[in-house]
Amino acid sequence: MTTRVQHALDQLKINGVRITPQRHAILTFLMESMGHPTADEIYRALAPRFPNMSVATVYNNLKMFIEAGMVRELTYGDNSSRFDADVSNHYHVICEKCGKIKDFTYSSLEDVEQKAEEMTGFQVHGHRMELYGVCGDCRKQ
Repeated sequence: MTTRVQHALDQLKINGVRITPQRHAILTFLMESMGHPTADEIYRALAPRFPNMSVATVYNNLKMFIEAGMVRELTYGDNSSRFDADVSNHYHVICEKCGKIKDFTYSSLEDVEQKAEEMTGFQVHGHRMELYGVCGDCRKQ
């Protein structure tokens, strides 16, 4: 088990959350894959080990992880939320053909947030940036 997973589990315990085998497996899957799976993808990956686990169990645990600040939900127009265990400041580039999502980092856009506040009067709490294109695998096809 990675240190990152253990730290997350310790934080849940400190907050009084019981660590069930399913909860442990879902969190470990998210943090070790560092991909952007859907709840159904998580369910399908873990179902062989947990035949009594339901998709609802996955969703309920993801909601709890989101509320605990351990996971981000990435929503898109097609209602297929994806979940990201990397809650650091980073951005996403998304393939328009296959839907693959890759992380990339760039210096913070705090100046954009500040300008938005000045121009709108809003108090900005954050931002999300996504870039769209075609991944290398799809371009080769």
